[in-house]
Amino acid sequence: MPIRRLPPGAEYDPNRVLDAIISRLRLKNDAALSRLLEVAPPVISKIRHSTLPIGATLLIRMHEESDFSIGELRALMIRKGSEAGMALAE
Repeated sequence: MPIRRLPPGAEYDPNRVLDAIISRLRLKNDAALSRLLEVAPPVISKIRHSTLPIGATLLIRMHEESDFSIGELRALMIRKGSEAGMALAE
């Protein structure tokens, strides 16, 4: 299976997908998200700090619980160049 690379000027931003799921499901915090996804709270923390990537199993679990499509979840993980620049300016 080929390795997928990010488009030029894009950055991996797992916080966007985690925040979108929390918002859609009206969860209180990362602890509630970890319970929903059936992972230990440190897993969510490591994903937020880009220490641990979102793996296929967790991506599927996110899809099952949130009703976001896999494509939507993958798109949420990428922050495009203009958005990355705006985030740095803030």
